[in-house]
Amino acid sequence: MRKVLIIGGGFAGCAAAHQLSGIENLEIDLIEKASFLGAGNKTRWYGGHPYTFGPRHFLTPYEDVFKYLNDILPINLCPEHEFLSYVEKDNDFYAYPINMQDVKNMPEFEEINNELKECKRQIKKGHIQANNLEEYWINSVGKTLYKKMIEPYNKKMWLVDDVKKIDTFKWSPKGVTIKDGPRAAWDNVYSGYPFDKNGYDHYFTYATSAINVFLNTSFEKIDIDRKTVVIDGNEKKYDIIVNTIGIDDLFSKKFGALPYLGRKLELIVLPVEEAFPKDVFFLYYTGSESFTRLVEYKKFTKHKSKNTLIGMEIPVDNGGKDYPMPFKSAQLLALKYLKTLPNNFYSMGRAGSYLYGIDIDDCIKQSFYLKDMIKEDNFEYPVPGKQYHFPEL
Repeated sequence: MRKVLIIGGGFAGCAAAHQLSGIENLEIDLIEKASFLGAGNKTRWYGGHPYTFGPRHFLTPYEDVFKYLNDILPINLCPEHEFLSYVEKDNDFYAYPINMQDVKNMPEFEEINNELKECKRQIKKGHIQANNLEEYWINSVGKTLYKKMIEPYNKKMWLVDDVKKIDTFKWSPKGVTIKDGPRAAWDNVYSGYPFDKNGYDHYFTYATSAINVFLNTSFEKIDIDRKTVVIDGNEKKYDIIVNTIGIDDLFSKKFGALPYLGRKLELIVLPVEEAFPKDVFFLYYTGSESFTRLVEYKKFTKHKSKNTLIGMEIPVDNGGKDYPMPFKSAQLLALKYLKTLPNNFYSMGRAGSYLYGIDIDDCIKQSFYLKDMIKEDNFEYPVPGKQYHFPEL
């Protein structure tokens, strides 16, 4: 019997638990420092309304991931959803992703249109080159549209004074494609939220039903190479460890601390049945407001009430670990930690991978790969460090 430890009981930890519990001869322990599973995806209640810490919309292009979760926790598809962005100087809302339908109604349409034509000419000639987020957007849509919508939002989103500091995204040589209409970007993905009034909570219970779960528990000491942990003063030895917490925390920050941003969530109940326009789930704010976006939770949850609950997200640098920072230097530091992991020691999920783009569906996809890697190699890796390379998502 091989012994497995999973560190962290968020979506990544629970998905890993469910996949590994399907492999014979594994005894699995999961430790979670909170008093509940699910982390930010757990359903809470305020004013009689269900909510999660920020919108936890299930959005995925993966058919296998959608089928997997939908079989366990039926998903109420909402393909009609739309996002709007508020531009203060125009006192107007525009759809995001940006589309030509809205661009034609902007005060600077002629200037923006000329810049778009020039960008297309440069892209066609193969002259576009980008080393950071600012260059990518300017080369794709021109300075006017970038200054209007992209730059102010990203400064606020990441609490940076210069968008050029954001330098770890994958830059397409073809740039951004301006959509024809507001629906164009979302028609080829599964978009939804659980039917269950408690959201994803059933999944966390279901996924961990065949393993040992220890809540209000964290390790006091860990020897990564020996795969031993000390919990409540007792040392336990494991054959496999799966980590889903911050990779620098696992190593007690011996190479340095990885930068993160936190999020403050303000909840507001309004005395109307619905506040947002039909089919609009998110409102993004690109100006000097302290908050980045609002979400009307009942658009996802389909909760019935004479009132409505709005969530307001505010970026804060308070030690929270909601978002890994998209800096090349931070990614290289995370990679240094990941390369140090021994055989049969995995790190996954948003914090464990140190990737901002990891969401619910990616955690599930990683758990599929985790199961395959463990089964395929029979717990032995011919190349040290191989296991940290999850396939690109």
